[in-house]
Amino acid sequence: MSAVTRVAALLMAALPFKTTAADSICYGTPSSGRLAGGAQIAKSGPNFGAYSALGITLGRTYVHSKIKRVVEQSYAALAKSQPSKTYLYGESGWAEGGRIRPHRTHQNGLAVDFMVPVMDAQGRSVALPTNIGNAYGYDIEFDPAARFEHLQIDFEALAEHLYAIHAAALNQGVKVGRVIFDPAYLPKLFKTRRGAFIKKNISFLKSRVWIRHDEHYHIDFTYPCRRLVAR
Repeated sequence: MSAVTRVAALLMAALPFKTTAADSICYGTPSSGRLAGGAQIAKSGPNFGAYSALGITLGRTYVHSKIKRVVEQSYAALAKSQPSKTYLYGESGWAEGGRIRPHRTHQNGLAVDFMVPVMDAQGRSVALPTNIGNAYGYDIEFDPAARFEHLQIDFEALAEHLYAIHAAALNQGVKVGRVIFDPAYLPKLFKTRRGAFIKKNISFLKSRVWIRHDEHYHIDFTYPCRRLVAR
């Protein structure tokens, strides 16, 4: 194969999937990938916020542009259907993708962490407390009853979020690939109003991973990415 042919083959392999001029381009896989034209998730909205202002400043909340739209559209839908609920998103990735420690994935812009929605002792929806002392929420440990101090995981609010995420993903031509959430809590999630729909339409990792995923749930989205070629 001539040098020209080899270059042409590489260019063909790198051709984009159907996209728009404004869309990001993802490469490789969640555990070995990168991102071009990453988009930062909005800092806050009427019913949601970010886990850390510092994390935003450091650039740890970038995703593929389609995923940004999925996240923000889901919150917009929830602002109408669940106006009294408060949501908080966590880390996603760098603007150019690649390894973002301590995460082992989050490399190609198609993964987002969401902090669990919680209720206080009076049953009011509040944001999970996130600060440097608890690793911005990631070091919080919920007990088997899904409680932490005076807070209780709001499974109904969580289920409504997954339902809204699923709908927004379809709207953007994206799929919810899998959700990582503590398997011990799945029975509680499946007992919610949206439980049957979620159990049928969303895949959960059934085995435990290296961290519990009790204070947050990790969502991997599925969207065609280009082959990762060493630069």
